Parts: sequence; structure tokens; C-alpha cells
Amino acid sequence: MAHRSNTQDGPVTVSKEGLPGWLDPVVHAVETVEPLQLSRFLPPEDGAGRQSAVLILFGDGQRGPELLLMERASSLRSHAGQPSFPGGALDPEDGDPTADGPLRAALREAEEETGLDPAGVQLFGVLPKLYIPVSGFVVTPVLGWWCEPSPVGVVDPNETARVFTVPVADLTNPANRATTIHPSGHQGPAFLVESALVWGFTAGIIDRLLHYAGWERPWDRENQVSLDWRA
Repeated sequence: MAHRSNTQDGPVTVSKEGLPGWLDPVVHAVETVEPLQLSRFLPPEDGAGRQSAVLILFGDGQRGPELLLMERASSLRSHAGQPSFPGGALDPEDGDPTADGPLRAALREAEEETGLDPAGVQLFGVLPKLYIPVSGFVVTPVLGWWCEPSPVGVVDPNETARVFTVPVADLTNPANRATTIHPSGHQGPAFLVESALVWGFTAGIIDRLLHYAGWERPWDRENQVSLDWRA
């Protein structure tokens, strides 16, 4: 019997009880990875930055393990049209950012953006806080198991263009992998899946999770795509 996360009215907890066996490598990666193994961009030591959280939600789809992603509306000022994990800044009602505040924020934002029912999500791990210099966000990646799937979709078209799931098998397929080069010159991993180019912070986290979970397959890092790629 899968363990269910408590709703937002009570304590939000993390539990590994009852997880499917295929998530074991991910759990091990979360427990052992060091911050600099995930990104060279770590939170400023002076405490600057706006606290935020994202939900990295694994489900069991028709084609096996999958991840929940969304595409931000093209009208947004920040990260317009970019695929991402559900998430956003912590609100005061989320509570202590050094305790369960990021857990609450990840679930709340996922519900607001995708219609996800948080009661069907079992949170099982938290990655080290990372930093997005361009926006000044300090991001806590929260990992969950979609133990009781609920319908998801666009809640507010002013914020979200679409909500979709991606099979892990597609993310590990070398044919769907590429390197993007930002106008600043920064290079990073990317995934060409579900008619979307997943890049930036989201792609970086997925890339490192696949690597440290042992799911990564050799791929051509010389295969470069521009950020205006369209399927």
C-alpha cells in the first residue's frame, strides 16, 4: 500500500515507504548527490535570493515511468514558453523555508498550475537547494511519487500553455538528447520530447538525475540545437 502525503492542512512529510522498486536508483541518487554534482550555481552565501520550490513528480504511465512537466505561457515575463517542473516562489502561508515550507510550496504550486491533487502524491526526497542567477531564485527540488494519479491540465492559460507527461524511456533515448547554447555562451543539456525543447534548469536537473540514477545512456553531446527549436 503506497504511503500518501498529508494534505496541506496538516504536516507535509517525506516518506520512502511503499515506493515502487524502479524508483530505488532515484532514491539512492537523492540521498548521495552533492550540490556541486547537480549545478555550479549554488545559493549565495549571504542568503540572498527568493526562496522557491519545484515538484519533480514521477508516475507510472502506459509506457512505464514518466515525469510530469508543464509549458509556461508565452505571455509571461519570465521563462515564457519554457517547459518546466511545476513550481514557484514560497508564499508566507507555506511556512518555514528551512523546514517543510518548500514541500508545501511544491505541492501548492503543482495544484495551482496543473490541477494535481496533492493527496495522491507521496514526497520521498529533497535535493540540495540550487540557484538560478538570471531570476535570483533559490530553488528546492522536491521529489514525489504519483501514487494515486489525478487528472491534470491547464488551470490558468495566462500562466500555463499545457501540461504533459514524458516517459523516462524517451528522456534516456539518445536520439532525443542534445546540447543547447545560450546567447550568453553557456552550454547545457536538452531533451527533444513531446514536441518540446526541454532546456535550462529543468533539463539540467533531469540530466543529473538520469546520470546519478544510472539510467543515462551514451548520447552525442556534439548534437546542438538552438533555443528557438520547433518540432
